[in-house]
Amino acid sequence: MNIRTASRDELPTLQALETAAGVLFRNIGMTDVADHPPPALEAFEESRRGGRLWVSVDDADRPTGFVMVELVDGAVHIEQLSVHPERQGRGIGRELIAYVDQWAAGQGILALTLSTFRSVPWNGPYYARLGFSELSGDALTPGLVRIRAAETAFGLDPAERVFMRREVAGQ
Repeated sequence: MNIRTASRDELPTLQALETAAGVLFRNIGMTDVADHPPPALEAFEESRRGGRLWVSVDDADRPTGFVMVELVDGAVHIEQLSVHPERQGRGIGRELIAYVDQWAAGQGILALTLSTFRSVPWNGPYYARLGFSELSGDALTPGLVRIRAAETAFGLDPAERVFMRREVAGQ
């Protein structure tokens, strides 16, 4: 599996990949999440220009998944991780997280954070298997509190959301 920085030309493909990944939420009745539009091209481009957007690609160099991160209160926050549904279950998400972990270690950053759905099997439980632990509400940094408020304003139920953290393994 190859992981590299996304190119500008691939950004519409990443939007389509994100939309395709949303089908899995529709299958479990989370239609609001499935119907949510993917990040705008401008958001992808800002992350790409900042060196915070990577893609996994197949043997033909076509994107199969992506991860977009931001720096939040001294940690690397995984803003979005998506794998095309036809490629799920092959370790692509795990490899993307490992790549981010190595990148964070190279930057001297000590932790990864993310927010996800608590009860969706390929979300909270998956990340727990990858070494992430749930953060209690009083352990949220100011930046994570802002992310939680934005998610709530978007309409996500804070009771179904969980913030997680793991120490960077690549240190």
